[in-house]
Amino acid sequence: MTPGRPVPPPLAKPITPASDAGVLAAAYGAVSSDSGLVPLTVARRAPKPDDVEIAIEFCGLCHSDVHAVRGEWGGQTYPLVPGHEIVGTVSRIGAGVTDFSVGERVGVGCIVDSCRECDSCLEGLEQYCEKGMTGTYGATDRRNADATTQGGYSSSIVVDRRYVVRVPESLDPAAVAPLLCAGVTTFSPLRHFDVEEGDVVGVVGLGGLGHMAVKLAKAMGAKVVVFTTSESKVPAALELGADEVVLSRDEDAMAAADRTIDLIIDTVAAPHDLNPLFRALRVDGALFQLGLPSEAMPPVNPRALIRRRIAYAGSLIGGIAETQEMLDFCAEHGVVADIEVVSAGGLNDAYDRMVAGDVKYRFVLDTSTLQAPAKEADA
Repeated sequence: MTPGRPVPPPLAKPITPASDAGVLAAAYGAVSSDSGLVPLTVARRAPKPDDVEIAIEFCGLCHSDVHAVRGEWGGQTYPLVPGHEIVGTVSRIGAGVTDFSVGERVGVGCIVDSCRECDSCLEGLEQYCEKGMTGTYGATDRRNADATTQGGYSSSIVVDRRYVVRVPESLDPAAVAPLLCAGVTTFSPLRHFDVEEGDVVGVVGLGGLGHMAVKLAKAMGAKVVVFTTSESKVPAALELGADEVVLSRDEDAMAAADRTIDLIIDTVAAPHDLNPLFRALRVDGALFQLGLPSEAMPPVNPRALIRRRIAYAGSLIGGIAETQEMLDFCAEHGVVADIEVVSAGGLNDAYDRMVAGDVKYRFVLDTSTLQAPAKEADA
């Protein structure tokens, strides 16, 4: 297995301005850390020369949305409209946009801008932009008067074409939405290690990320082994396509897994001991940490890494070219997320259910249920 990188799309040339008419968009967002999600109206800028205006159809709900809305990741600017798993159709384009057309189905993930000049950006790794990528919501939009970006729980959004991807028509648009975060987050380390037929991939955790890791690894031809602490998840893992399930609290089962795995994708966002998982890896194996626990993890024993030349790594979402590659791969193999569609009025309940782990496996907002925008913007 060898690492690889996608080729970034070409940068646009300077072009003439587009229409100067912006729009007001209906939205749901928070006005404080304890307000919950409430109806809001967002002012969207007029499309600039390289911009694409998107009429949003669906937006996935990510657990990071909950953390941001509730102020659990530090200081947050309100009002805040979350959502970075956006699928919709192009409603307007800037005067110089030639690679997208009105009516085309497109998507926007976690990134709406980056410096476009550093080595990471030029290599198609915008998520590692050396000057900091601009997130789809809650970030300072340096190219647009330092406004705070507002996300996809809304009826429309305007995004520079460099950060827009095409959604294959063969895929269910609602079930595509989580691919723009959970999908590419798990696809990226699998592709980085060039997973192929004959490889054995371990997946730790079976939530939104974990269920996508199982589906994608299977589509790449790998044998998939799910590690879980819950016996109740065994049938679900097998139904998703896992070849084997290991109960990680069972010492005999973990002993039997010793030196059987090439690559482990760890999606658990709670503190847990990695050392037993390292023992499941073969020589030159790797464990990719995708889950981000809010508290300190138990210490890693360096001896476990040294004795088998094991790599312990992290991975952050994916770049724009890699996101497009992932969507095309999913279309080729018929892979989408398992979802439950919710209305705008059900968002707060969905947040509570996400925290409780009561979803198989991702919620998706149907934006047709948003109310009409007010005459003045809240954000």
